[in-house]
Amino acid sequence: MNLILIAALSMAGLSLVLASGLVIASIKFAVENDPRVDRVLEALPGANCGACGFPGCSGLAKAIVEGKAPVNACAVGGATVSQKVASIMGVSDVGSSEDKKIARVICQGGNKEAKLKSDYRGVKSCRAASLVNGGPKACSFACIGFGDCAKVCPFDAITMSDNGLPSIDEEKCTGCGLCVKECPKFVIALTPKKNEVHVRCRATMKGKDTRDVCSVGCIACKRCEKSCPFDAIHVVNNVAVIDYAKCRNCMKCVEVCPTGTISAAFAERKKAVIGDKCIGCTVCAKNCPTGAIQGELKKKHEVNLELCIGCSICEEKCPKNAITMVRAGQKQESIKACNTK
Repeated sequence: MNLILIAALSMAGLSLVLASGLVIASIKFAVENDPRVDRVLEALPGANCGACGFPGCSGLAKAIVEGKAPVNACAVGGATVSQKVASIMGVSDVGSSEDKKIARVICQGGNKEAKLKSDYRGVKSCRAASLVNGGPKACSFACIGFGDCAKVCPFDAITMSDNGLPSIDEEKCTGCGLCVKECPKFVIALTPKKNEVHVRCRATMKGKDTRDVCSVGCIACKRCEKSCPFDAIHVVNNVAVIDYAKCRNCMKCVEVCPTGTISAAFAERKKAVIGDKCIGCTVCAKNCPTGAIQGELKKKHEVNLELCIGCSICEEKCPKNAITMVRAGQKQESIKACNTK
């Protein structure tokens, strides 16, 4: 009994010494946590999607505080979260909301438009199907249509149409880019939200070969290139490519595209409206690339809506803020806004 008691007391004493050592070590070698990490983490949406490139929201919060990530790194949170994080970090410039990008589908080769070269009966996964001879469609660039993108979207922004193409709800899309990474055919891209004109094809085959496999593919005719007043679109490697830094959403390329490869909300094309603040300085008329604005010096000018292509140059140049770009069906409301802005 004495031996057992001595052993028990020895173990208890040893445990106490070791515990004391651990306590001392934890105090001496403690790494102080920056309180801003918790504040930033609280401001983040908590989606933990990993789209920012860091392991969840906690990883991003730590990276922001350490200066390894910008305050607007969370695409999911958008401008609201960016502003909160910027306030915590003492940063004033969080980037313009106009720079926001969202996911858009750059292929229109659905079940009706793109021909099949084989009858795939394997796992209903785009990635799995692409491993079998490049996928079942004759166009090797076409969307396979099994919806891998929709499955990974954490915001339910993507649904699959009856034609086997993804449809993206631009209001729900946060621009996280998970669908872009998931697509094995690269038919989803992040593009500036402010840009409304898009080439829905990335096939680099010759025009005739593209036409043989898809009815809506780019045939490299260069009509878009010739019609663009701003040198914003060029045919590169047999497919039209838009320079979004130059594109002004005039939609001239959409008008002339013979295959419907270039798309935009044409029915909602913006037009210029001149309000009562116009002093007739003629600046708008001189800068209009289509001659759509007319009027006498020192008198209110008028817009020929048939000639207006919605490029918004006149709005930007007007020294009196007398011009507003208006979508179809919004004319009266926008005239009132134009007169009061």
